[in-house]
Amino acid sequence: MSSRFWSAQGDSDTEEEESDYEDGVERGGLAGESAPHAGSTYLQANASDDSDDPDGQLRVVRSAKDKRFEEMSSTVDQMKNAMKINDWVSLQEIFDKMNKQLEKVMRVTESDKVPTLYIKGLVLLEDFLSQALANKDAKKKMSSSNAKALNSMKQKLKKNDKQYEEEINMYREHPESEEEEPSDDDTEEEADDSEVEEDPSKIAIGSDSGEDDYKEDRDDIGGEVSGGWEKKMSKKDKPMDKRFMKDPSEITWDTVNKKFKEIVAVRGRKGTGRLEQVEQLTFLTRVAKTPAQKLQILFSLVSAQFDVNPSLSGHMPINIWKKCAQNILSILDILVQHSNIVVDDVVEPEGNETQKGPDYMGKIQVWGNLVAFLERIGVEFFKSLQCIDPHAREYVERLRDEPLFLVLAQNVQDYFERVGDFKAAAKVALRRVELIYYKPQEVYDAMKNLAEQTEDTENGESEASEEPRVEESRGVPAFVVTPEVVSRKPTFPENSRTLMDVLVSLIYNYGDERTKARAMLCDIYHHVILDEFSTARELLLMSHLQDNVQHMDISTQILFNRAMAQLGLCAFRVGLISEGHGCLSELYLGGRVKELLAQGVSQSRYHEKTPEQIVCKERTGNVFICIGGEGYRYKNMESCQQFWRKSMERIERRRQMPYHMHINLELLEGVHLICAMLQEVPNMHDVRRKVVSKTFQRLLEASERQTFTGRPESVRDHVMAATRALSKGDFQKAFDVIKSLDFWKLLRNREDVLEMVRAKMKEEALRTYLFTYSSSYDTLSLDQLTKMFDLSETLMESLLLAFALDGWVEQTYIGLTIILPSC
Repeated sequence: MSSRFWSAQGDSDTEEEESDYEDGVERGGLAGESAPHAGSTYLQANASDDSDDPDGQLRVVRSAKDKRFEEMSSTVDQMKNAMKINDWVSLQEIFDKMNKQLEKVMRVTESDKVPTLYIKGLVLLEDFLSQALANKDAKKKMSSSNAKALNSMKQKLKKNDKQYEEEINMYREHPESEEEEPSDDDTEEEADDSEVEEDPSKIAIGSDSGEDDYKEDRDDIGGEVSGGWEKKMSKKDKPMDKRFMKDPSEITWDTVNKKFKEIVAVRGRKGTGRLEQVEQLTFLTRVAKTPAQKLQILFSLVSAQFDVNPSLSGHMPINIWKKCAQNILSILDILVQHSNIVVDDVVEPEGNETQKGPDYMGKIQVWGNLVAFLERIGVEFFKSLQCIDPHAREYVERLRDEPLFLVLAQNVQDYFERVGDFKAAAKVALRRVELIYYKPQEVYDAMKNLAEQTEDTENGESEASEEPRVEESRGVPAFVVTPEVVSRKPTFPENSRTLMDVLVSLIYNYGDERTKARAMLCDIYHHVILDEFSTARELLLMSHLQDNVQHMDISTQILFNRAMAQLGLCAFRVGLISEGHGCLSELYLGGRVKELLAQGVSQSRYHEKTPEQIVCKERTGNVFICIGGEGYRYKNMESCQQFWRKSMERIERRRQMPYHMHINLELLEGVHLICAMLQEVPNMHDVRRKVVSKTFQRLLEASERQTFTGRPESVRDHVMAATRALSKGDFQKAFDVIKSLDFWKLLRNREDVLEMVRAKMKEEALRTYLFTYSSSYDTLSLDQLTKMFDLSETLMESLLLAFALDGWVEQTYIGLTIILPSC
């Protein structure tokens, strides 16, 4: 008998096997007299080797196979008892229990044949169901729960019996073949799973048996000493490997297909191990007989990997994400190598479609959706960046996986363009655009260099170490070998604008309305970070997105807000103060800039409102609320409001942008207030006063009400201090205050922008001076104004001409003296 020592090290048994072993030990008397002496089990066993059992019990050893068959036999007996009392609720539970026991029996017996005992139970249940449906009078007298269970069993049994039609017909022809019993030949193989139904203290442990076990284990693991050591497989892999560890000619397509359907059938059921399903499907990809069958299994494997993390707030483990990306690349390898295989998710293919081998020249249809897989893996990458701490090293390491997703999207897009599906190619192109549009040229170059370095590093590691490949190819070698046909390295043009033009052109030609709108916003965003304001403004006005954005989804509205914020910053950088203020004013109108840009959640936002607008009180006094299409009931309004706030905050956090995509809020606020200051300060002294920015006016009034004004600290304080200096005509002091802000270092052309701001302050200081002293002077010397505001005569003349066209000064000035309007 093989010892349990070797199988216990490094092998994780399933919970069912552990519970079965504990149950067997407890029934054997562990809770009896020997329980107090459990600490000296082995001493008692050696001391009482020749003694008889005081209770007269004999040692009973039952294999796991015997126990599984006895459990199923007991379940069939319970079914017969429930039939006697016409209890369909119990029959429904027993039927589900028997199906679970069937999986255990099939796993233990390692056979493809369904036990006759299970078929017998199906026949009994089918006959009893027919009798119950025929007796309409008895059916009318049933309780509502019993009748509901009867109808449910009718559907379940009809669907379940389709899989075992041949076995059921054979049993009806030869009902004398009773339930199967395990053969004696398997006793030695199942010794590891045997269960003792006796007091463990009565089992003698001898030195000879220990040596035999050690020798047997040594033979199992290493074989001959000169042949080297091999890693012993875990119990999870044993059932799969034993079934398929045979000559490739003996493994048929039907064997693999049947096992594949069994794994897919239990997907999503309660108690099904998600990681175990991934391991089993990974194993099946190695034993697939045809490329189409391997492709079908790979599609299910990718879906199972997505199921590993079912939570909306969490993200897929990074190692599984990388394996999933490699599996999608393997799918593309098969599709490129075998061009006659077509992937479609509209029409369900025939059952034996994947049986056609590589020599078949006709069309082979496999169910799948590459676009959905790519979008999901992109969402998981986005969610991981949301969840990881942006100040930790893990965040930077995660960003290094961006080239892997880009090469995946590039290969998927190339495949769709090759097969002529340009609508799907446009959706994939949008995913690539959403990873490129916010990157300046410097960041784009860094990403391109990272992709090249990553490729060189992987090549060096693969040449230096072969261990990962040996571990990955452990067990059965792959029957269908798929070479790496598609590229594993992304290709980047030299200029990011070139790549964006190619991608958005494809989307504009073949994309749907939402895809086009998002591509247009990304295109506008990318133009403005390159300081191409006029081009970006033309695209925005031509698309009329500002008229229809309120009817779009929330993520597109967030992208629109981000594009408008960058458009305002770009207008400010090129010196268009009025245009920049117009782009940014709506963002700051409600005071929720962080929420509009998806860069944070304000805690006070959900406390200002109550969910009374979307709740209704029922007659019972309960409160009903609907969030995200789901309804919830609460006993009072207070608990309903608390749940509503938490739910809305949770939904808001799922929309947040990753940290590396944030727009600096201090820079945004400073640019908005500076633009408002340059327009509002001259208006404060104008008799035709017109409010430009209500937000700026509110801040200025609050600043003027302060009794003591200290040293400016925040961005608002700096701008208010500069406003007070500029309103007095002291442009140099105002510029020094503005220049001391920290966000100027975030601009590429910092010196040019600061020089532009200084020139604008001179201009507005001149305008303010003219408005202020127009009632005191009839004429002013042009030479004196030139020296006072440090402006050249040519620039001064052009400014005065502009003022004259606006009606702020007289349209004539004689020589070096200008005539001011009379008040």
